[in-house]
Amino acid sequence: MTRCELCFHHCTLSEGQIGFCRARINRNGHIESLVRNTVVSIALDPIEKKPLAFFHPGSMILSLGSTGCNLRCPFCQNHAISMADHDPASSRSLPPEEAVDLALSLVPRGNLGIAFTYNEPLINFEYVEETAQLAHAVGLKTVLVTNGTAEEAVIRRILLHIDAFNIDLKGFTPEFYEKLHGDLASVKRTIALCVGHAHVEITTLIIPGENDDPEVMEEMAKWLASLDPDLPLHLTRFFPHYLWTDKKITPIETLRHLQTVARKHLNRVLLGNV
Repeated sequence: MTRCELCFHHCTLSEGQIGFCRARINRNGHIESLVRNTVVSIALDPIEKKPLAFFHPGSMILSLGSTGCNLRCPFCQNHAISMADHDPASSRSLPPEEAVDLALSLVPRGNLGIAFTYNEPLINFEYVEETAQLAHAVGLKTVLVTNGTAEEAVIRRILLHIDAFNIDLKGFTPEFYEKLHGDLASVKRTIALCVGHAHVEITTLIIPGENDDPEVMEEMAKWLASLDPDLPLHLTRFFPHYLWTDKKITPIETLRHLQTVARKHLNRVLLGNV
């Protein structure tokens, strides 16, 4: 049995067993990424789609994603890949060198670099690290769109190679994170580690009756402001999806009220999907 040290789940895996994230496996007593060097989603996206509002606005970025996630969000917008098992037949081989070559070929179309996104990139940490190193070596920028659920050692390593983060802060109570099989403390630690060392923006999807309490939003905004009052916070609108199709669409009035609450402490609070 070998224990995975990537995130708080600390999966203890027997030979050939795959972890909770569906992407890490015990091979010969070593934990490896099952999806390394493969992608299932690839696109040239506007940087604002990540969303990053204050990092080279107007640029495009090559966006790569694979399968698996170390959370189980019942509202996941990318559940077709994040909740999927690795399938070599439906995956595209894209080793780091080829990913960087592709990114360079797209520079004439406004490409800034490479974004690791769509599913949770850090479960494929080794690929992200190697690709980002090569991207930096040729002058490309790197972006990580993450749920922030990783151990400190992983975040400290990846910080050396990522220029900008969008980190999902899905709520601000341990009880809400329990619904996602997640850990609020891990995400708060990740945000605190990244702020001041890279460009960071935060995203919170507001779900009626789940994480839309104004008092909790004020607590969250205060905490974020204690790190940096200029930290951008994106509040985005929920639409019924995946397992939570019984939930209501977030009223625009709710988003605007929570924006007002957060702006008591943060200087840059943006609304998405309104």
